[in-house]
Amino acid sequence: MEQIKRNPMYRYLMVLTIASTAGLQIWRTLFNNFAVEVAHLGGNHVGIIQGVREIPGFLALLAIFLLKIIAEHKLSALSILILGLGVALTGFLPSFGGLILTTLIMSFGFHYYETTNQSLTLQYFDRETSPWVFGKIRSISAASNIFAGMAIYGLTYLLSYQNLYLSGGLLIMMIAAWAL
Repeated sequence: MEQIKRNPMYRYLMVLTIASTAGLQIWRTLFNNFAVEVAHLGGNHVGIIQGVREIPGFLALLAIFLLKIIAEHKLSALSILILGLGVALTGFLPSFGGLILTTLIMSFGFHYYETTNQSLTLQYFDRETSPWVFGKIRSISAASNIFAGMAIYGLTYLLSYQNLYLSGGLLIMMIAAWAL
């Protein structure tokens, strides 16, 4: 297993998984309160936005066409960049239309990364090691969720919604720049 951990693709996928999970957790943790307190949306609006969030998941099969023009590992990094952009912009567009737009951006990044993440894992690791790698990816994802939640909880005393979304999104975008 030590040999797997030294594999550059293993580290690449772990770092991007941390960014992906943290980005989604930041967005989800802040979203409902932000939508009500800042954007003044009702439950029906929030429900529609949550439904819109799943559209990119249905369209993730379109990643196949993108792979004809861009390498898969680059698409993974670009997906994280798009996720970070969506998170960063969320605090600046506190309206129904603005939240639909930023939700779509963020969700496309998240879903396309999840698609390429699984594909890259299966390409770079054999049948014996890929289940172990998937397990490690899921465990780092769970730990990232916990850490992001605690960080948000602590930072809410210091930063506004806008600054929380912006700083989280910029951090994710910097990780994506590293991956590119």
